[in-house]
Amino acid sequence: MALISLEDLEGLDEEQLDDDITDNPEPMDEEERDRLLAHWQAVASTHQVSVPPEMTGPIQEMTRNSQQREALPYTSISCHEKMGEVVFEERQYAAGHWACVTQSEALYEQSISKGFMKLMRFICKENSAGRYLGMTVPVLSNIQVTADGHAFHKEVETAFYLPAQFQNDPPRSFDPDVSIVHRGPINVVTRVFFGTTTEETVSHQVRLLWEMLGAREDLHRERYLVAVYENPGVPRRRNEIWFIRRDA
Repeated sequence: MALISLEDLEGLDEEQLDDDITDNPEPMDEEERDRLLAHWQAVASTHQVSVPPEMTGPIQEMTRNSQQREALPYTSISCHEKMGEVVFEERQYAAGHWACVTQSEALYEQSISKGFMKLMRFICKENSAGRYLGMTVPVLSNIQVTADGHAFHKEVETAFYLPAQFQNDPPRSFDPDVSIVHRGPINVVTRVFFGTTTEETVSHQVRLLWEMLGAREDLHRERYLVAVYENPGVPRRRNEIWFIRRDA
């Protein structure tokens, strides 16, 4: 099956791509499945990652339920605007259970891509509940910066906040690489950006936000979070860079 190009991706009509998928309860036919898989393979190829055919089922499930996403609960502490636009915001996110997986690949973008595919399989019935769990946003990637501050460590954790109905009784994953972890509340400073989440683009966003914030000792400099709000099949997806406040 031929992969579509980046130019093809930019020209895709999202409504056309999802036509008869998200609103149609009937199973996809072979042509629809192939078209959807080819779309995800093309996106993954930009991260030098291959999407195996066995991901077809989870991709279909995620696409079919793409309009039903639960947002992480948080409290806005402060919002900084310039000329009517939000420049950055400080938030507190609630404690809760997360499904986490750590990957260590040659490239940062390979680690997050492969980690997310494992989480997709967990969400899409490869769990002790035996059902589709539902999607929450954003999905987080926890990145560690090398001592010289010029690169990311290869080991990257990707995490998914369990939907509210599973917070008190979290299902287990069939994949031993996926663990369920309870985390306390976290305070972050966030800034929105759009597009891909490669090491290059994320590094650029880190520099931009530090330029805006200036010298602040209350925020970590050795680790950051990248928050992704849309699945990798969306050409221009919404993301955020999160700076983590140090514990008081």
